[in-house]
Amino acid sequence: MFLGVDGGGTKTAFALVDRQGSILARHEESSAYYLEVGMEGAATVLARGCAVLFAMAGITAEQVEFAFFGLPAYGEDRAVQPQLDALPLAVLGHRRYLCGNDMVCSWAGSLACADGISVIAGTGSMAYGEIGGKRARAGGWGELFSDEGSAYWIARAGLALFSRMSDGRMERGPLHALMRERLALQDDLDLCQVVYGELKGERSKIAALSRLVTEAAAQGDLQAAAIIESAAAEVAALVDAVRGALGVDPATEVAVSYSGGLFGADGPMRAPFARALAASGAGAYRVVSPRLPPVLGAALYAALNAGTPLAAEALERLAAQGPKQ
Repeated sequence: MFLGVDGGGTKTAFALVDRQGSILARHEESSAYYLEVGMEGAATVLARGCAVLFAMAGITAEQVEFAFFGLPAYGEDRAVQPQLDALPLAVLGHRRYLCGNDMVCSWAGSLACADGISVIAGTGSMAYGEIGGKRARAGGWGELFSDEGSAYWIARAGLALFSRMSDGRMERGPLHALMRERLALQDDLDLCQVVYGELKGERSKIAALSRLVTEAAAQGDLQAAAIIESAAAEVAALVDAVRGALGVDPATEVAVSYSGGLFGADGPMRAPFARALAASGAGAYRVVSPRLPPVLGAALYAALNAGTPLAAEALERLAAQGPKQ
């Protein structure tokens, strides 16, 4: 059986899959983003999540044939990478595993390890693709100066818009009243205490405020709607960048899929992203719905790296068992 772990900025998902494509167990824990929870915190999340998962399936770690741990920010700091690489050893007690960036989970799940490009738009954002044996990524440089089009990016733009509306630098739209109501602000400047005090500027908590921008856009706030459109354009630009890095001819149609909360059933990104991609001058694209969620993509990638990729029949069975997001 194969273990897949998809670590994100908000949650960490775990899944066990057998060779026949049956899901033996699934579980979710909190974030394993070590930059936010610390290395010990990440280790605790992985250990606790795997323990619960193995208990649900009635197995031991030794019975796992191979595992893939997709970890946020993996590969972005060579000084801590050996520590990240060692985390699964403490959980499994053996070395039949591989670590990588969580973007690989998105690609492996949404495209079932087939050639194409996958984009993530959740707490953070990035794109990753594999075509003809070549690999490339774009984005995902962190929330301080990148993660364009992500929930954090949208929330930050929404907070900035609120401040402009409050000052009179922008016309007040529904976002202003919505933020005051939902964040229980007695005075507009109370927002500073909420963001820097209550939320402590934490990445995942700030990102959650993106829902207020989405809701304001749905209420007819044109300035909030413009933020969502800009976010979609930024995410589409990530896809274009990966296509360019892979050297794909403009006339060649490339399959593109997606994952992350902004692409979920209630997410705001699908339609504007499709429009932005269609307007791209980089080349032809074919947007496809994700075949598997990232956590099952991680298990699928584990099987692939074990040298025993799932057969087509097993893949179809796996795809039929759960939601894609």
